[in-house]
Amino acid sequence: MNNQQKFENAVKTILNVVGEDTQREGLIKTPNRVFKAFEFMTKGYKQNPKQILNDALFESTNNEMVLIKDIEFYSMCEHHLLPIIGKAHIAYIPDGKVVGLSKIPRMVEVFARRLQIQEQMTEQIADAIKDVINPKGVAVVLEARHMCMEMRGVQKINSTTTTSSLRGIFRKNKTRKEFFSLINFDNMRF
Repeated sequence: MNNQQKFENAVKTILNVVGEDTQREGLIKTPNRVFKAFEFMTKGYKQNPKQILNDALFESTNNEMVLIKDIEFYSMCEHHLLPIIGKAHIAYIPDGKVVGLSKIPRMVEVFARRLQIQEQMTEQIADAIKDVINPKGVAVVLEARHMCMEMRGVQKINSTTTTSSLRGIFRKNKTRKEFFSLINFDNMRF
């Protein structure tokens, strides 16, 4: 039995346990649909963020902040397999090299498409940028809604979780303040 068959059988078991009839019309293809959905939602395990960044590194004399904000991401909580929906704000200060702008959102996608906790994802993004681009500093802020808090448990809708990871020059007050000002940190809303 291959992995897809094992996965689909597990989905059938879950459906049976919750009281569903896996042979009714609306559920016959559900195990396969769930397999395909999970294959897509966890594709980040098969991607290397450092390779993505390395594919678009360019020499540059720029030494000012490069900021990409409001990068939407969708992930899944590793504790409950429920959605995490958020936005990433990422900045770095080059030190001889810049990366193609589209590579930063692609890298966010790699880490988001794994089972995650937001705190770890924030660190993973900052570390990948630091390790590959080797900038003077990196700042990452993630803001997200967690369905494991909204759909179950405490059921607190519209609550957001904010995490940050600052490296290098972004640990200095002036640079940190500029970054937070540019992302309108005090006025963030979903």
